[in-house]
Amino acid sequence: MTPKVTDKEKASYGSSSGEINSEVEVGEVKDTKYADAALDFLRHESGAREMTADDERRLVRKIDFMIMPLMWLCYWAQYLDKTLINYAAVMGLYDDAHITKADFSNLAWIFYVSYLVFEFPHGWGMQRFPTAKYLGVMITLWGVVVAVTAATHNYGGLIVTRVLLGVFESAVAPSLNLITTMWYKKHEQPLRVGIWYLGTGTGVVIGSLLSYAFQHVQSTSLYSWQIMFLVVGLITVLIGIAVVFVLPDNPMKSRLSHDEKIWAVERLRENQTGIENKKFKPEQVWECFMDPQTWLLVLITISGNVPNGAVSSFQATIIKNFGYDSKQTALLQIPAGGVSIVCILIATYLAGRYNQRGLNVITLLIPGIIGGCLMAFLPEDNKAGKLIGNYLTNCIGATLPLLYSWVGANYAGHTKKGKMLTSSLPVSNN
Repeated sequence: MTPKVTDKEKASYGSSSGEINSEVEVGEVKDTKYADAALDFLRHESGAREMTADDERRLVRKIDFMIMPLMWLCYWAQYLDKTLINYAAVMGLYDDAHITKADFSNLAWIFYVSYLVFEFPHGWGMQRFPTAKYLGVMITLWGVVVAVTAATHNYGGLIVTRVLLGVFESAVAPSLNLITTMWYKKHEQPLRVGIWYLGTGTGVVIGSLLSYAFQHVQSTSLYSWQIMFLVVGLITVLIGIAVVFVLPDNPMKSRLSHDEKIWAVERLRENQTGIENKKFKPEQVWECFMDPQTWLLVLITISGNVPNGAVSSFQATIIKNFGYDSKQTALLQIPAGGVSIVCILIATYLAGRYNQRGLNVITLLIPGIIGGCLMAFLPEDNKAGKLIGNYLTNCIGATLPLLYSWVGANYAGHTKKGKMLTSSLPVSNN
């Protein structure tokens, strides 16, 4: 038989912050509309047998196969779509759209402006509506924007699509983080965040190959970079539709069996951060912004990833300026993705294994700093050294999954957690 839900355990799900609420009396929840969705589920479900260690291992594997591939696809699409302009820059974008280097710089940073502004509305939206459905709709919308970019022929059109891309893409990282905390224990979260964050490294590899391939495509009606935007945008739309219909919103509404749903909820009690709550709580917003930890995480994120964002937006241009042609530039970006993949896997594994995120973050910044120095101070004719420096800067991006999981593990209360994710991560998303 399933263990009974004790009054203390009910309170732990029912409080606004995810901590134990001593005011909840025996056998009742003071106000169910403020309670976590997991509590409401457990109050109405029973009959599950006791979960064994083998049951839990099988359950975690089943959860991994059910949600991780789609979550990786989401982040892969997000990273690839926003950096397509990086590849287009060496595929003739400047001449075809009649833009200058200053115009391209504006296209790079304007994305992050709209991304930042709309993080906060998304924080409300992904709490008010089913999280996975909300995410899927946003992915579909930005996929349409990417596809429509194929119809742009000038600076004005590119600006509009970049702004809209930032509007819709800003939902992805907070949503994926919330979904991760709904399914995994704290020590399991770093590696799982790392798995879907591999979308950055794999995005670089696949994007580089796509750029190389589309440079060989000839058309009388569209430029090669326009065809690339069209194809990738349509793929993104398909991913968004799949997320809407396949990715579960939470364990209680998943394709798990009755017993597995109860186990999935029960095993997360030790997190004491809750699973899902659709009631927006303004007091938790205030609590989030008054927490010194919030501002320390914001500072770490900004200082570590503003340089990384610049490299990801201009990487193709930087490599081409080393003296390579467009096709060589596309292929020479592939090792950068490999560096990112290796760093993410090692750092997130160690963080989960030893419960040490901060030390891993510091360690990853060191090769990034060395890489930046190589690019800045080596002689201009030392192409190989500068190229290696460019690759090393990709180590910095591997700090982000550690920071994501740090927030997921340390913040309780659905509103507070969601607001923290949307306040500390917008400028960090590579």
